[in-house]
Amino acid sequence: MSTPTPLEDRLSRVKAPGEPVVVFERVFLAFGDNVILKDVSFQLLSGSTKIFLGASGAGKSTILKLILGLLKPQAGKIWVNGARTDQLSERDLMKVRDDLGMVFQEGALFDSLTVRENVGYKLYEESDTPLEEVHARVREVLGWVELDEHIDKMPSQLSGGQRRRVAIARAMTFSPRIILYDEPTTGLDPITSITIDDEIIKLRDIEGVSSIVVTHQLRDAFWVAEKMAVRRQDGQVEIVPASPEKLAQTQFVMLRDGDVAFEGTASDLRASTDPYLQLFQS
Repeated sequence: MSTPTPLEDRLSRVKAPGEPVVVFERVFLAFGDNVILKDVSFQLLSGSTKIFLGASGAGKSTILKLILGLLKPQAGKIWVNGARTDQLSERDLMKVRDDLGMVFQEGALFDSLTVRENVGYKLYEESDTPLEEVHARVREVLGWVELDEHIDKMPSQLSGGQRRRVAIARAMTFSPRIILYDEPTTGLDPITSITIDDEIIKLRDIEGVSSIVVTHQLRDAFWVAEKMAVRRQDGQVEIVPASPEKLAQTQFVMLRDGDVAFEGTASDLRASTDPYLQLFQS
């Protein structure tokens, strides 16, 4: 058995609740004269959620690309699970990405693959996991999002909300400790959006997944922040109002003109007297 490298050792270590899993330190990114992020710093703690808000072009999705290593900052430092990713090679970034699940806007499923093939794609293509175990894992995560009966359907046979839930199942398949959501409820009606929000909450509270949610939907942002998932005695998961401790585990970050204009809880955001924040919430 080969000895783990220092990078593999850092990435494999399970982070205790409250320990930083994503850290941005004074990150600067520009494309020519167009400054996207000026001096952005924040931390995502293990088992918690950061919700990024802001106008179009404020840099919300750019944050996700930087975490994934798809973009490199011109200045500042970025850590993911203890690894300084802004200095890593593409090969080492692949190891970091193994612990990152990504739910894209609109779901981004492969139209030519079945639900089973979409959800298990990473395990089928990038691992030597026996097929029987892959099939079992695919059924398990589809059961989690209550879509196991649709396993052999094509994406075109699903509703918009079902496609998003399949995308969440796909992100769960390889058990990442961090999941990134890019506008996960865009284009969905309010009732369907809540089903997606509930999946985010369940993953955070039942599975202990750390998450970053990029959205411009305030209704969904507050739902994720102010609700929690609990497992009843009969084994079913229920969504209930968040306890004070759980409320503190979800933080909002408002981006404005490349800067962090606000960072705090849902209560802090609602109570803010800043005219920009009040206008954004109106």
